Amino acid sequence: MQTLTVTQARKNLSKWLRRAKAGEEIGIVNGADIIALRPVVVTAADYMETEYQMTTDEADAAAARILAEAAKERRGRHLVSLEANSGHDSGLSRKTRRERA
Repeated sequence: MQTLTVTQARKNLSKWLRRAKAGEEIGIVNGADIIALRPVVVTAADYMETEYQMTTDEADAAAARILAEAAKERRGRHLVSLEANSGHDSGLSRKTRRERA
């Protein structure tokens, strides 16, 4: 295992990350510990659970709520499809486009 100080690792971190990705064992000494650099496979479920602390049921409920809110906004004509806006000012709000007209 190649071990580095934090300063050594910081100097050329991308190099050490590439080598770890290629399978080389790289460790960074942090106090009395050695922290290993190695690739980790992340799935969408893992990401959701670790980053947002949400269960699958909670994420499904949140997605359903967001889709329902978007549908309500579309019906009330408060939400405009980006595909419907083909002009150069498509990023502008309706109010701003009316003011420019």
